[in-house]
Amino acid sequence: MQLSSCYLFQDLSESQLNYLITIGNETRIQAGQWLFHEGEVAEQMFILKDGAVELLTTVDEVELPITILRESGNCFGTSTMVPPHQYSLSARCAEGGTLLSIKKMDLDKLIKVDVELGHAILLNLAKHFLDRLKETRQELKIHFKTIFKSMHH
Repeated sequence: MQLSSCYLFQDLSESQLNYLITIGNETRIQAGQWLFHEGEVAEQMFILKDGAVELLTTVDEVELPITILRESGNCFGTSTMVPPHQYSLSARCAEGGTLLSIKKMDLDKLIKVDVELGHAILLNLAKHFLDRLKETRQELKIHFKTIFKSMHH
């Protein structure tokens, strides 16, 4: 897995990427294994090496699937970097594989030591959140348009 394929780590130097690998922990996951639940304290973030992870949200105490991550380099659990540091979704292994996990505590230390690295990661995170916001806004427009049409027919 190329760590630089994770949107958070794009445009980082080779030495910065290598340091991230040293603070990461490679973990095997099994199908059906829960990695975290929505609302829990975000202790670590994850980068998918292989396998598949399903992201879910809770509505009326029912876990509803949002998406399945299958690409090497997909990262999730980035709530570790944003207060109040609670996972905004749940994650469950859909297909056995391997993850690189990075603990919040280790990432915080790294960002304090290498401010340039921290700035680059947080800028990439902000860009990603802005892209997701644009996608969500577009989806809402489609839903509102459908509702509006149904009200006027």
